Amino acid sequence: MLTPAIKNYIWGGRKLRDDYNKNIEIYPLAETWECSTHVDGQSMTEDMSLSEILRANPDWLGSHPLQVMSGKPELPILIKLIDAKEDLSVQVHPDDEYARVHENGSLGKVEMWYVLSAKKDAEIVYGFRQNMTKEIVRKAIESDKIGQYLNHVHVEKDDVFFVDAGTVHAIGAGCLIAEIQESSNITYRLYDYNRKDRNGYMRPLNIKKALEVANLNSKTVPRQPIRVLKYRNGFANEVLCRCRYFHVERMILNTEIQRNLVEYRTESNSFHTLLCIDGCGCISTDGFLLNFFKGDCIFVPADSEVLKLHGRAQILDVSC
Repeated sequence: MLTPAIKNYIWGGRKLRDDYNKNIEIYPLAETWECSTHVDGQSMTEDMSLSEILRANPDWLGSHPLQVMSGKPELPILIKLIDAKEDLSVQVHPDDEYARVHENGSLGKVEMWYVLSAKKDAEIVYGFRQNMTKEIVRKAIESDKIGQYLNHVHVEKDDVFFVDAGTVHAIGAGCLIAEIQESSNITYRLYDYNRKDRNGYMRPLNIKKALEVANLNSKTVPRQPIRVLKYRNGFANEVLCRCRYFHVERMILNTEIQRNLVEYRTESNSFHTLLCIDGCGCISTDGFLLNFFKGDCIFVPADSEVLKLHGRAQILDVSC
């Protein structure tokens, strides 16, 4: 079981504490980094950080090509819960090549959002409505009219969005989101509603770098992908996203009325992370039992022994 790193950005709220059992006395609570070895926020166990555990047990990461190429006992991905009480900035992330050259060897940032809840009129920003130029974008930012050039997409609970590097985007107010991304903390802000930080200063923008990496072509409004729910004895699952960086499935666990528990085991190529997004249950092996609840995150090493799952819960199962 992992304890997350926490972020109290000014746009956060209370939902992670109230709805996802985060016993954290901080307001606003914007993000919890549930599974992370990133230097800017590391997940912990009772005794040590996940980074320390993986340095001692590098084989737990598996033989996934991304992991082998990195040559480091670190997670290539980062998993967050995000509570957007207010709008996030309009922003963009670089790809791996740009970040490697301009951000001291960092990874870029490709990400996926799974909408846990959304208020009735919640939206996200996803790319431009028309082809743009750098000069048009600059003038639109200066005149506070950038919003009229952006795709504003209505969101609902259970929606999935894939956000490639270079896509200008923003999470809107009223969205509670699980984000799976590359292990990177590089964000270039294009626009932030002339918002001030806690000290009364305008939050900095990164317009030059943002325009160097942003896709300025028009972007089709994303449609929800076709998802196939496969039913098995005691659970059902569906693929939410598959890309070169991560694989995400939603598991619906329900073993309350059966004796046989769901058996679960990872392959040798990748670790798995189980993020409980609803309900509760337990995970066990011979002589070991771990209860989990909504909001809990469990790291499962690659090539694990057979585990048994029991309960009534929804789980995001993330691997590489």
